[in-house]
Amino acid sequence: MIVVTGAEGFIGSCLVARLNQEGFNDLVLVDDFEAVPGRSKNLEGKRFSAKVARKDFFDWLPANATELEFVFHIGARTDTTETDEAIFQALNIDFSQRLFQFCAKEGIGIVYASSAATYGDGEFGYDDDASRLHLLQPMNPYGRSKNEFDKWALAQEKQPPFWAGLKFFNVYGPNEYHKGRMASVILHAYNQIQEKGRVNLFRSHRPDYKDGEQKRDFIYVKDLCSVCLFLMHHRKNSGVYNLGSGEARTWNDLVKAIFSALNKPVNIDYIDIPEDIREKYQYFTEANMERLKAIGYTQPFASIEAGVEDYVKNYLVHGKYE
Repeated sequence: MIVVTGAEGFIGSCLVARLNQEGFNDLVLVDDFEAVPGRSKNLEGKRFSAKVARKDFFDWLPANATELEFVFHIGARTDTTETDEAIFQALNIDFSQRLFQFCAKEGIGIVYASSAATYGDGEFGYDDDASRLHLLQPMNPYGRSKNEFDKWALAQEKQPPFWAGLKFFNVYGPNEYHKGRMASVILHAYNQIQEKGRVNLFRSHRPDYKDGEQKRDFIYVKDLCSVCLFLMHHRKNSGVYNLGSGEARTWNDLVKAIFSALNKPVNIDYIDIPEDIREKYQYFTEANMERLKAIGYTQPFASIEAGVEDYVKNYLVHGKYE
């Protein structure tokens, strides 16, 4: 039996699909299933043993501990614009600590979702070196909650037999239709192209970057799922790991790939970054992926062109889910 928290969300539901593809059907899906209208479509056609409401999860766990083989803790409050620290304390720290301690007590392996938001403006680089976590200065409550939990996990004397925290960079791919403002730029850009034939991108407010040349490390959700399954099978070398492609690409590259997948001419408008986020806007992120490679992960990551083409042609154009 494998637990997936956040199972109805974007990444969680894609992970459920991948587990099914690999023959894992004895899955227990955990989420607040009433929270987001329409999100239930992410789980249509998936194979699983049970659904457990988040509020009931810690009542369910003790009675099923002997059957539980592994946990993927993907669930979290991920809204980077949310300012209520109490929400992040409850969902991203307290809940995660309780689950981590349960896994340690029962001897169950766990992979959980951290975030590249822990790196803040990148002042201290993007190296997943545990000794440098205390230096990081996340720029919002979401990033702070993830960094606090990473530090806490590393400091525990009693730990699960295997655990890994994955610092997700810019993840994109199917099953994000429900995310609204927090969906990837690819989904927003696709909708803009279909409606208006053009895309809005933020112009640069720094002289060292041209408009649209700000860079991010984009990772296709299918690659993310491959890493999760590798770690479930690997079950050694516990710790916190980056999870990006390892190659920063520009927003212009990203949008050009969408136009190409749709066989449409490139048409980009550059607009000002809103003042309320301008000072916190990141101009560059790139995951150092050497630690994950060093423990034996050798699969290549999809390029922007390949990942976007698959996402657009096989999902967005048809309104399809993974």
